[in-house]
Amino acid sequence: MGHSLSIEDRVRAIVTAHDGERGRLLPILHGIQAEFGYVDEAVVPVLAQELNISRADVHGVITFYHDFRKAPAGRTEVRVCRGEACQAVGAENLMAHAQRRLGVSTGETTPGGDVTLEQVFCLGNCALGPSVQVNGRLYGRVGTERLDTLMAEADAR
Repeated sequence: MGHSLSIEDRVRAIVTAHDGERGRLLPILHGIQAEFGYVDEAVVPVLAQELNISRADVHGVITFYHDFRKAPAGRTEVRVCRGEACQAVGAENLMAHAQRRLGVSTGETTPGGDVTLEQVFCLGNCALGPSVQVNGRLYGRVGTERLDTLMAEADAR
């Protein structure tokens, strides 16, 4: 990528892009995650200073919203839909299987950074549940064996 700007400068540029917005901390945090792939603890003091709020307030928002990653995601990102339609056709069992198989909880990345397991609350594929997204690609009617296959294929890439 070759960014010549420091992390602080890149964060300040994102803050500046949201100047004048009400409730701009959330859009700024989404911008930071889009830019860096996660929200590093190092950005907390910069945001507190730039927005004139306490570090505790910034940290509180980051930890309250599950969308924000505190570390880089794994090379493979597996997102299991936990919306009602998918839950009704086995998403809970699928998530439990993925957690056992990977040895991580929801929102965690396997040691070595191979796979990050996430839950989402609707992938918009309700008629074809349970739905899973692997590295941005959507799959429907996913059972445990298919999930294992999808994860193995993603890992092999």
